[in-house]
Amino acid sequence: MATTRMASAHWEGSLMQGAGEVTFDSSGLGTHPVTWPSRAEEPNGRTSPEELIAAAHATCYSMALSHGLAGAGTPATSIDTSAEVTFVPGTGITQIALAVVGRVPGLDAEGFQTAAEAAKTGCPVSKALAAVPISLAVTFVD
Repeated sequence: MATTRMASAHWEGSLMQGAGEVTFDSSGLGTHPVTWPSRAEEPNGRTSPEELIAAAHATCYSMALSHGLAGAGTPATSIDTSAEVTFVPGTGITQIALAVVGRVPGLDAEGFQTAAEAAKTGCPVSKALAAVPISLAVTFVD
């Protein structure tokens, strides 16, 4: 069964001096402010499209890795993923760096590395962002 999620954005003014907000419509998680400086300089309590992409990618990747590990008979105790999305004004998104730390009983570091790489390839958000270089740093915790 397909699902559709929705978010919306409202913007007022020019790019440089204006401001806007993004609303998580499907989940009801609220409305969050966004400005050009929060995107291209410092967040200052506001979000950016790149932060939203990073959140989506870290979450999707963790879910894909968890699913792959469980399907292989080695469910994880924990998976912690971070995603850094680099934005260069005038160029766009230039790279995404994923970092994952996993604790998986019954698996060794090599097996975890293999599963982590497979999840990077299979994650739906990774597939959607395939035009951007995506790196992966893997840490296995015994």
